[in-house]
Amino acid sequence: MLVREMQEKIMELKKQKDFCILAHSYVAREIIEIADVTGDSFALAKEAMKMPQKNIIMCGVRFMAETAKILSPEKTVYLANPIAGCPMAEQMDTDLLSQLKEMYPDYTVVAYINTTAELKTLCDVCVTSSSAVKIIEKIDNDKILFIPDCNLGDYISKTLPNKTLKLVHGGCPTHARVSANEAKKAKEEHPNALLLVHPECLPGVVEQADYVGSTSGIMDFAMKSDAKEFIIGTETSIEEHLKYLCPDKKFYTMSKDLVCHNMKAITLPDVYNCLLGEMGEEIKMSDEFIASARKPIDEMIRLG
Repeated sequence: MLVREMQEKIMELKKQKDFCILAHSYVAREIIEIADVTGDSFALAKEAMKMPQKNIIMCGVRFMAETAKILSPEKTVYLANPIAGCPMAEQMDTDLLSQLKEMYPDYTVVAYINTTAELKTLCDVCVTSSSAVKIIEKIDNDKILFIPDCNLGDYISKTLPNKTLKLVHGGCPTHARVSANEAKKAKEEHPNALLLVHPECLPGVVEQADYVGSTSGIMDFAMKSDAKEFIIGTETSIEEHLKYLCPDKKFYTMSKDLVCHNMKAITLPDVYNCLLGEMGEEIKMSDEFIASARKPIDEMIRLG
């Protein structure tokens, strides 16, 4: 079956079966084209709450499907491909976090939204990469235990010197794969280009950036900027999407290694087969668990 033919069948099936398709910006272009909503992880979950459809397919990694279910418990949520996990979200467990909370009892526990639902049940507030600085600045406590990305945590700490952040070793293996030397080399190869990077990158990379922001922030900056050349310091899909969105501008990847293999595991046939009931995994949680995992998300919304 050709890509266009499969896309057309997906569009028909989702209408027939009352499905909404959510696609994270890191997935392939052919999935973006048939999605109802695209964007960052938390933005997808928020938009899902507004959608009239009763069924959701998340074309993203597991924690994103979990967040969608937490915010829309009345809807049936499917993860398009069950193997699509997130190494950063899964690198901590509740036992380790419980131990850290005992070690730092007077610290407010702040979790990056890129964490499992289980970890969220033990946290005080969640943040996204775009809202982290704003929300942590509003927290009354000056002592923050931040999990799990120490690179994002380092960026927050340098931006908010009045806060004491206790960081845990961990982060996004995709963004951490790029060295400061690689970033420097990319800038030397493209001297007229602005370097736009995600705060999950190593501190030595972030320090060289002309703009630091979330995936959506990077895309918005590139689309609105008067500049004509950009080095994209996040997952390679963003460079590809921007080339379609801004054909009059030039985009370069900071490194060919900026590939999220979990996101790449999600394919157009996965979405098609999920709609047929032959693929995908339904995300199931008890009402009690959802209530507990939702508390730090609600606090993020309140502070944001």
